[in-house]
Amino acid sequence: MRTRITELFGIEHPIIQGGMHMVGYAEMAAAVSNAGGLGIITGLTQGTPENLAKEIARCREMTDKPFGVNLTFLPAVTPPDYPGFVEAIIRGGVKFVETAGNNPQKWLPALKENGIKVIHKCTSVRHSLKAEAIGCDAVSVDGFECGGHPGEDDVGNWVLLPRAAEELKIPFVASGGCATGSQLVAALALGAEGMNMGTRFIATREAPVHENVKQAILAANELDTRLIMRPLRNTERVLTNAGVERLLEKERTLGDKITFADIAPEVAGVYPAIMKDGKMDAGGWSCGMVVGLIHDVPTVAELIERIMSEADAIIRSRLERFAGADPTPPHLAKA
Repeated sequence: MRTRITELFGIEHPIIQGGMHMVGYAEMAAAVSNAGGLGIITGLTQGTPENLAKEIARCREMTDKPFGVNLTFLPAVTPPDYPGFVEAIIRGGVKFVETAGNNPQKWLPALKENGIKVIHKCTSVRHSLKAEAIGCDAVSVDGFECGGHPGEDDVGNWVLLPRAAEELKIPFVASGGCATGSQLVAALALGAEGMNMGTRFIATREAPVHENVKQAILAANELDTRLIMRPLRNTERVLTNAGVERLLEKERTLGDKITFADIAPEVAGVYPAIMKDGKMDAGGWSCGMVVGLIHDVPTVAELIERIMSEADAIIRSRLERFAGADPTPPHLAKA
């Protein structure tokens, strides 16, 4: 399948693996890239520019296909060494970067001068237009269904994607709630050029997380995520667990007097306990409503092949039938 996204990134399938904290290691990125998508190493997960450089080199040993690096720009009293991370990306020969969080404009000149394509993650049309205006090559349009930070507008992809198609000239991918071939076809129909998947890739054989995380995803349904930190206007969608419910009770009790310090035990530094140690009640970890569509733990190659086969079948048979004279499904047609 050829789209503007496959052409932009030099990939076989219009599927991107989003940056995910303590998931986006070389194993994950290489598996996605080897299967024809665009794998992404999560930059800040590596801790330091030196470690990112090592992870990029490690990924090159696992794949000769294109892969990228995620850089999330976060407000902080003591910010990460962003100049160092950008330099590690450039020196590592990476040609694709997924940016997220704050406006990446400050870092675009250095990336562009080195021939690096940038796709920025946006949760609204206005932010997508800003990304286009500052020179991003593509955007990942993140609907309210997504795991992680969905913004504060609460607009789902059924409306957000066609709105983006009305406004944007650069290509964009659907992000948030994506897991299946039927969703890929729907995203294409709504104007996207592909899709970005996060939670679905965690439930794969190659995902470098504790088995308890994968089993928690399998056991969950679409009603099992919660929105935390709404009173702080830093909304995050997470999978429910005992730690998350403790946090929500604090929000209900403290109301508008709540501070980050009040909920820090349930959010600060919990990722190692969950992703590495499998302590599933430690606190909040990003997870999308798409868990309701995840029923197995295949290899990445099996998952992408399934998605593309399903998409092809829908385009070639089901949709063609609607354009023809007889709308009767084949299995209901008279012999």
